[in-house]
Amino acid sequence: MTRFLSVISVGEAKKVIRGISPSPHEEIIPLSDAGGRVLFSDAKSDVEIPGFDRSTVDGYAIFASDTTGASESIPSMLTLSGRIAMGEDRRISLKRGSCMYIPTGGVLPTGADAVVMIEYCEELGDQILVHRPVAVGENKISKGEDFGSDRPAVKAGTKISSRVLGVLAACGWNNVPVSTRPRIGIISTGNELVPVNEKPTGGEIRDINTWLCSGFVSEEGCIPIVYGIISDDHNSLNQALDEALNSCDAVLISGGSSKGERDMCAEIIASKGEVLVHGIAISPGKPTIIGTAMGKPIIGLPGHPASAYIILLVLVRELLKGMTGITSSQKCVHAPLMIPIKSVQGREDYVRGIFDGRYILPLLGKSGLTNTLLQSDGVIRIPGPVEGYEAGEIVEVITW
Repeated sequence: MTRFLSVISVGEAKKVIRGISPSPHEEIIPLSDAGGRVLFSDAKSDVEIPGFDRSTVDGYAIFASDTTGASESIPSMLTLSGRIAMGEDRRISLKRGSCMYIPTGGVLPTGADAVVMIEYCEELGDQILVHRPVAVGENKISKGEDFGSDRPAVKAGTKISSRVLGVLAACGWNNVPVSTRPRIGIISTGNELVPVNEKPTGGEIRDINTWLCSGFVSEEGCIPIVYGIISDDHNSLNQALDEALNSCDAVLISGGSSKGERDMCAEIIASKGEVLVHGIAISPGKPTIIGTAMGKPIIGLPGHPASAYIILLVLVRELLKGMTGITSSQKCVHAPLMIPIKSVQGREDYVRGIFDGRYILPLLGKSGLTNTLLQSDGVIRIPGPVEGYEAGEIVEVITW
């Protein structure tokens, strides 16, 4: 059923988006190309890591109980029975009352349950004086303690960072299953828009939303497909949307400052599929449109860049998470307000703010200024039931 300007909550809008978000698909790519992609399935190691009990320090492999009560004045005396070379695995056993020198990363001899750091020892011929007690397991990593072959080393939905690349390499994943990168069509509408390389005159402004949206889409692991500036007329938008739907997995349309232009966008979507949402109890971004056509999601964003970015952050990110399978959540901090802030009950407000590490200062007043996206550290989320916050109250801040 098409619903024009029937305002729903942000929570309901997110449910709608999750319901229309296409599931991700798998592709296998070389480990060398996997940085920044999203892992499609759990990755386990093909071996125990480490494959042996190993030392984490330069020192002496010992039985921890042989150092009980050791001190500077009354050290434990152990017999040095050998030295372990790096990479050597002779499967030797350690006897009570003795020790073996071992480098960082060396294979512990059978029986040794701890390593004492060389800094706490004194070597006198074949005798080692230990000046402090050591606990069982101290300075030792057990076989399989890092990653075992019976449990995932990296879980599906993880964005592959440099750290994850290192773990995948350790686990033997030369070829990696990742989610395919969805193609997201970007359509920016408005008769007042001019390309970035042109100087605006009169009532003209440069096209910001194309680059704001395409940059956001790229950051979320998707491929932006830019269709340029489309004039505010039915035929132009209709044709551009047809082209985007034929080539992309989802479409973002920004623009439409007047009610008539918003209605035209909704009508064109409805003629090709269905308008599911036309109006959300959110500020900024109330006139947002959510629909589908050809089984593909379409989201109509506000024309003002600062408002459009809030919808990208709150709703489009929800769509792209579903399409890529990424499981990471938004980065949030909780901090006290420096000054009071008002809100309208029943509407979820997002107010840009500056976080100084302790307090959050709302950027009130000129919310239409795009430069506040750079000046701010994130947005304060004011839930629908709340009418505002007093100074000192703890608020949730979604950080950029």
